[in-house]
Amino acid sequence: MSAADVSRRTCLASLTSLLVGPGLWVAAPGRAHAGSQLEEPLIDSVRTALYSAVTQQAPPEPEFPNTEARLAYLRWLGTMSERLRKSKPDWEVRRDFLQTVWYESRRAGLDVSLVLGLIQVESAFRKFAISSVGARGYMQVMPFWTRAIGDGDPDKLFHMQTNLRFGCVILRHYLERENGDMFMTLGRYNGSRGRDPYPNAVFAAQRNWLLHDARA
Repeated sequence: MSAADVSRRTCLASLTSLLVGPGLWVAAPGRAHAGSQLEEPLIDSVRTALYSAVTQQAPPEPEFPNTEARLAYLRWLGTMSERLRKSKPDWEVRRDFLQTVWYESRRAGLDVSLVLGLIQVESAFRKFAISSVGARGYMQVMPFWTRAIGDGDPDKLFHMQTNLRFGCVILRHYLERENGDMFMTLGRYNGSRGRDPYPNAVFAAQRNWLLHDARA
């Protein structure tokens, strides 16, 4: 184990979420679940992807190569919308959120069910969640990431697509750093690299967002 890994472990924020019921991890009421992401140099492609999110205001419109793909997306959207209804009662808010999660996950080459599981663990789907260490929004992105693109305005992380773009791009960046090991990637995202609780919580939550209901 490297000295850097030891340092990461000693400065982790405590887990503040509760495991409630089989396979369901939700944030404690009024609190957000975020560890200590580490500020590090970014390659140009990552920086460009983050910057473009800040300049986009409307939810992205998905494009499909054929009718079958579009119908598959609509089936997914309908199923996920029903599962998210308690957290987001308004249909248009729900649709825009799911549409953006779907778009940003695929753009980053991530499994959308994993990203939804991570959001469930990190913020319990609360757009304006703030953790004790200052992480913001759905994917609990640390404010220093906005400095990485020369902006530095942490409130922009409350914008839906900006937050989801940052979270997905950062997660993909970590996945490449960890050579495809999602367990280590999730630990790195949370600031608990090498420890079980956070990755296991996300994997458990992911089952709630599989198209074929794994809870049955």
